[in-house]
Amino acid sequence: MIKRTFTYNLHDLNIESSHIENVIGYKTSESPETITGLIREVLSSCAGLADIRSEYIIYDNISLDLGSGTLSAGNIVFNTGKIILSQVRKAEQVAIFLCTAGQEIGDMSRKLMKEGELLKGYIYDVIGSEIAESAAKRMQQFLKAEMMEQGMGISNRFSPGYCGWDVSGQHKLFDLIPDNFCGIKLNESALMEPIKSISGIIAIGKEVEYRPYACNRCDDQNCIYRGR
Repeated sequence: MIKRTFTYNLHDLNIESSHIENVIGYKTSESPETITGLIREVLSSCAGLADIRSEYIIYDNISLDLGSGTLSAGNIVFNTGKIILSQVRKAEQVAIFLCTAGQEIGDMSRKLMKEGELLKGYIYDVIGSEIAESAAKRMQQFLKAEMMEQGMGISNRFSPGYCGWDVSGQHKLFDLIPDNFCGIKLNESALMEPIKSISGIIAIGKEVEYRPYACNRCDDQNCIYRGR
């Protein structure tokens, strides 16, 4: 079993204000100066965040059942559903991963919204999501390079709550990462704290290929990956 842990700062993640404008819904260079200024202010305030983290653990002894839509790793059976399983069916190993933007940015977003600064709180919320997503990308790039050296490919990332995999699957996933480096906790509803966190699996194998998310096969219209 291989485990890797990572820490990042905002500079490592290369998050540009223009990208946040696009995520919010503005075309590049077309957002009002008020929005642009707030984005730059929030990004500047996030420069000192010290708890942006990610990790993964690779499990070797896995099995897949395409009929039932289940994947087993470390004696845990995941009901991922057939959409995800069809994307990882050639897996020989699986990486269980966690990523987080940390507690501070989510707390700041909630505080500002409670105080009535809804726009600024919303921008903190969006940037927090992008920090977690960018940390996941950096982690995935490292895993891809590490596996390429062994003649292996990796899949895209798949998380509980998407593509038919019930969010309750978080509990089983966290059973495979006890005392996780990212410091993420789950509540009874399987929601993560810090809230700006991502968890999931990545398939690994000689015949595994990275493919874009199959949005045309998924009915989750609110998925954060749709259209990316």
